[in-house]
Amino acid sequence: MSQDLADVVNEWTGLEEEYQHLQDTHKRYLQKLDEISKLQNNCSSSIARQRKKLKELSRQIKKKKLSQEDANTLAEIKDKLKTRQNVFTEMEAFLPKKNGLYLSLVLGNVNVTLLSKQSKFAYKDEYEKFKLYLTVILLLLSFICYGFVSYRFLDAILNFLLVWFYCTLTIRESILITNGSRIKGWWVFHHYISAFLSGVMLTWPDGNLYKMFRGQFLAYCLYQSFVQCLQYYYQSGCLYRLRTLGERHNMDLTVEGFQSWMWKGLTFLLPFLFFGHFWQLFNGLCLFRMARLPDCKEWQVLVCGLCFLILFMGNFFTTLAVVRQKSKKRNQKSKSL
Repeated sequence: MSQDLADVVNEWTGLEEEYQHLQDTHKRYLQKLDEISKLQNNCSSSIARQRKKLKELSRQIKKKKLSQEDANTLAEIKDKLKTRQNVFTEMEAFLPKKNGLYLSLVLGNVNVTLLSKQSKFAYKDEYEKFKLYLTVILLLLSFICYGFVSYRFLDAILNFLLVWFYCTLTIRESILITNGSRIKGWWVFHHYISAFLSGVMLTWPDGNLYKMFRGQFLAYCLYQSFVQCLQYYYQSGCLYRLRTLGERHNMDLTVEGFQSWMWKGLTFLLPFLFFGHFWQLFNGLCLFRMARLPDCKEWQVLVCGLCFLILFMGNFFTTLAVVRQKSKKRNQKSKSL
């Protein structure tokens, strides 16, 4: 056997041994996956059984009429029941679950549950970066369209980016909610309305009424992007400090609004937020006035006006409710001290 052939045979022998090791490793990997799947099913069914029994126990407790000593014991059990529900929620964040209606329509019955804290946090971090980068791009494009050029196709690109941005946010947020993020209520619904509004603006044909509203809308987009950048930097810093102190959840997100944990160091943002809310109201009123003009034939005028009005009402009253709730808590703490 020649030296060249011997080298080839030796290399092939080494590859064969490595291949056998790879096959064994992959076989163990598949076995572990099967074991994990069985454990997930066992945990899910056990949690469902526990929840059912806890509900029955809660009903029984409500019907009981007991002495003071027994009532104290029952109060302790009630507290433990509440804690148990929170523990179940934490457990379910690491177990496969059925997608909600929106994710089922968009992605189908694909499992989107991330099975480790590292992968959950990495996806959340990637979501925050995506939101920041797109907000900066939208800020620059709005500035260019508002101050330098007046081409309808650039406006269409801006509106298309807004549609894609908000639609992508709704999908990513739904995945994050499935994985334990606690964003809910108006701050989720807000993105659906914004996506619909941007889509309607995209279909608005070029004409006198569009040109009348164009500058106002671009200035609004520019301002909103600027405020969202401010919010991202201050909220992310605040969340980092609160997570370090153990006061916030690792999967909490920055939002386009004011929440109860955003008091110290962030109250200066409130004037910017309220100004943006009233700008939405102003946009809605202007569009309603335009809709009453004799030459108004575009349906987009009225629909955009309704969208801006809904955004104003949702943003304004949600922010007001959070500020009022936070003020009450601060007053109660000062009185107790």
